[in-house]
Amino acid sequence: MPTTTPEPTGQPAPEEALTYLLELLELEPLEVNLFRGSNPEAWAAGRVFGGLVAAQGLRAAINTVEAPHLVHSFHSYFIRPGQMGPPIIYSVDRIRDGRSFTTRRVTAIQHGAAIFVMDASFHRDGEEGIDYQLPVASDAPGPDSPVGLSASAGPFGAGMPRPPMFLPFEMRELGPTEPEADGTYRSTRRVWIRTRAPLPADPSVHACVLTFVSDLAVILAVRPPSAGSGMDGFMGASLDHAVWFHRAVRVDDWLLYDLHAVSNFNARGLARGLLHDRSGRLVASMTQECLIRTAAPAPGTSA
Repeated sequence: MPTTTPEPTGQPAPEEALTYLLELLELEPLEVNLFRGSNPEAWAAGRVFGGLVAAQGLRAAINTVEAPHLVHSFHSYFIRPGQMGPPIIYSVDRIRDGRSFTTRRVTAIQHGAAIFVMDASFHRDGEEGIDYQLPVASDAPGPDSPVGLSASAGPFGAGMPRPPMFLPFEMRELGPTEPEADGTYRSTRRVWIRTRAPLPADPSVHACVLTFVSDLAVILAVRPPSAGSGMDGFMGASLDHAVWFHRAVRVDDWLLYDLHAVSNFNARGLARGLLHDRSGRLVASMTQECLIRTAAPAPGTSA
């Protein structure tokens, strides 16, 4: 496997774009518990997309789990910005191998320094238990409804080019809900999302792609809409990211990603999100805390 996966040229077909993403989510084994991931050369954000690092980190953990256990959660921290281009090394610690649960710790390394850490837990599939969930919002238009939907300009808003690794996804934005009487918002960002082409049936592939998806423009949901839209006037970076996988999921069918801002204080913002499939099943939950600082004015402009 090459250390850098060639990017598709031009505007690739959906199948070619999805193949490229899946190749990024494959890892080259270097030694026992040690893997290397390819890393795109460049894009407008200037640093490695956190969802890619998290998805590759989860793949590294999955590659060391021999028991028939499926990931049920991971908790991770972004320690340093990753550099575009150089490959990323993933070191896996086998914390525990149990009959019902397996635990792995993953460290992503670039230029000899840790840029990301993840603790991932896996659970034996098929245990009996009660079935309860929060329902999908009743006022959210479906993915095929002409009401309230708009094609997404890209996972990071208008004005930023969409690199090939983001092209496999079709996104339909619903926008935030209206403010409540007290000024809060039930949802600060709602988007239907799916891959443009079918994925393999392997549940680990869907878990890794869902991990990638779970970090798409979460930072745009961290602030309430009353604080402004897009990235104008502030800079942000993900600090930590956690996902819980509740039920079997297919990312090649529509998922509603419903996010809301929980807190903004001390230059940090916390967002929480739910992912329901089109039948209304809650398939995953996410939390992410971000750094949100006021951006310095450009040279020659007034503050």
